[in-house]
Amino acid sequence: MPDKFGFPTFDELMWPTLLALKALGGSGSNEEIVDKVAQIQAFPSALVNEPYKTGNLTKLEYRCAWARTYLKFSGAIENSSRGVWSILKVGEQAVAADIPKLLKIARDKQKTESPIEKSQSPDQEEPDSSGALLDWKEQLLSTMQQIEPSDFEKLCQRLLRESGFIRVEVTGKTGDGGIDGTGVLRMNLLSFHVLFQCKRFKGSVGSSVVRDFRGAMVGRAEERPRHDRRCV
Repeated sequence: MPDKFGFPTFDELMWPTLLALKALGGSGSNEEIVDKVAQIQAFPSALVNEPYKTGNLTKLEYRCAWARTYLKFSGAIENSSRGVWSILKVGEQAVAADIPKLLKIARDKQKTESPIEKSQSPDQEEPDSSGALLDWKEQLLSTMQQIEPSDFEKLCQRLLRESGFIRVEVTGKTGDGGIDGTGVLRMNLLSFHVLFQCKRFKGSVGSSVVRDFRGAMVGRAEERPRHDRRCV
């Protein structure tokens, strides 16, 4: 239930956080998740912008951070070293009624988990049937060639987020003219809007493909601010 000031508690934000990640394509940055939670919950601007008592965070950002932490402990989501969060199978299959159970799992895990996790060293890898280590790059490329186009677009979306892009949206569909999505890259005080295309190639990308993509971008970014730049 909301706190005594009527503000949603962190556990009330756990389900909206899962909904936000699903709406964002399965992954998202802290900022994207908070913005999407606010949109899904239709929070008024006064609530969204209410500052936390210390630091530069808003109260919503602070409590969404705790919501993500508990979802991580419950096994519903995970985050990378760059702060990009992605939903796991537990989170994908969860419904709103599962939140109390996930909260209990998270609290129980907090009590027992060791702060130091053992990692597998390279020399512990299992050899393949021929006795040689599998070439992980070849495995990765093979897997990428086999996944569904929509999943490949989500992978590209995740990679852009991991590279520092925000507001990454996949918009690709039939008749999209070759534009599969958009995003924003922040560099110091400037923000650069980008258009991207998701394609799988064996070998190098031909110049004709680049020309076609440049042609598809014409007229797509005229309404962007003057400091914005379109990227291939």
